[in-house]
Amino acid sequence: MKKLPLLLLFTLVGCATVKAPADFSYREIQTPFFTLAAWVKETSPNATFRIYIEGDGRAFTSTGKPSNNPTPTSDTLRKMAFANTSANVAYIARPCQFVTDDSCSQEDWTTGRFSPQAVTSMATAIKQIAGKREVIIYAYSGGALISGLVINNFPEIPVRKWITYAGLLNHTSWTEYKNLPPLTGSLDLTQLPELPQVHFIGDKDKVIPLELSKQWTQGHKLVILKNVGHNGPFQD
Repeated sequence: MKKLPLLLLFTLVGCATVKAPADFSYREIQTPFFTLAAWVKETSPNATFRIYIEGDGRAFTSTGKPSNNPTPTSDTLRKMAFANTSANVAYIARPCQFVTDDSCSQEDWTTGRFSPQAVTSMATAIKQIAGKREVIIYAYSGGALISGLVINNFPEIPVRKWITYAGLLNHTSWTEYKNLPPLTGSLDLTQLPELPQVHFIGDKDKVIPLELSKQWTQGHKLVILKNVGHNGPFQD
């Protein structure tokens, strides 16, 4: 893992204080449906943009009830983004994370976390940040599914490579396997995108079963990390 720059900036976003390197700026990306929080480093007009897409965050409490705020308590992916020394890097949170948005409801981070509106909002944010530059997507947990839906449904976004960590790649089979209620307001990823891709999964992951990861990624590269759980550690 690359070292973080010594100079850090603290940004108070909603109820969360985010420590970011000084070369990352905080942005609130306006989309047709949600305002998305993002931290962006942009130092080259032509270089590939490396986009990190957050997971589902704190969708539920420890008792299994929908939370009042889906902002992630883990900074696994954010740290990876901030450690990337490439010229252009962005970390994009999911709808209703970090940002207080009047359009948000609990459905947006529970049964509707992969809704058409959520997918369109993420695609819009990527376009606003990267423009027409090539993109490499790094996605964590449920961010894998929403990024796969973006790639499949918005082919005008020039995604060069797709990398997932502890990725949820089909919520229907996942909820059935875990005996959870179906995500009735969500789209599903029925076919993986056709582009270069790598999927990382820990053999100790208790959220995304290794058995399902093997099924979902057949024909593609799956890297099994020894003694690693759902929160990593992972490396680019």
